[in-house]
Amino acid sequence: MKSFFLLLIIFQLSSCAELQQVIDNLPQETTGGLGLSNVDIGNGLRQALDKGISKQVTKLTQKDGFYRNQLVKIALPSELQKVDKSLRDIGLGNLADEGLKVLNRAAEDAVKEATPIFVNAVKQITFNDAKQILLGNKDAATQYLKGTTSTALYGKFNPVIEKSFSKVGATKIWSNIIKKYNAIPFTNNVNPDLTDYVTGEALSGIYKMISIEEGEIRTKLSSRTTDVLRKVFALQDRK
Repeated sequence: MKSFFLLLIIFQLSSCAELQQVIDNLPQETTGGLGLSNVDIGNGLRQALDKGISKQVTKLTQKDGFYRNQLVKIALPSELQKVDKSLRDIGLGNLADEGLKVLNRAAEDAVKEATPIFVNAVKQITFNDAKQILLGNKDAATQYLKGTTSTALYGKFNPVIEKSFSKVGATKIWSNIIKKYNAIPFTNNVNPDLTDYVTGEALSGIYKMISIEEGEIRTKLSSRTTDVLRKVFALQDRK
């Protein structure tokens, strides 16, 4: 049965010429080769994503985790950039700065509450998923996670962001900002859906940080901090 399983893997991979070297080095029944099992491969990819979540995503939950991280800092949507400029033009730069800061604070707060959703999603990765991720592009694990969690995460994040707005004072601050802007002569009134916008930006930031850690694990031996990670990604290195 074990031999049949290995032959099945080889058959599935053989259609990709660029993976021939990987095929030639797939583990055998003997103690030679890399000695990997389907369980090892699945666990290796789960560990890689868990590492991305624990090391990189956790940074986003800290104070200024979004606001002072230029990779994921949430900027104003295009329709509010004119609001920001107008407020600064009339000497309300501090209010504009505070408005931007609380949007990022809400994202930080939401990530803190929603991270377990990612952890649960990682647990659902199957061996077939893991095999395709391992031999895929440099961000294949991140893209897999994005494809399987973004809809559900949006549904979870959105109410958390809305609640966070009240918690960090964003609702009050932005109501004041919009009121002052709309009172400026010769401007068109705005009423943006900031909850929707920040939810989307928070999700993008999370996936970006996970992809950073995935890239580290794929390219740097020093980032493979467990035996399983070293063994599994050694198979990737043979592509």
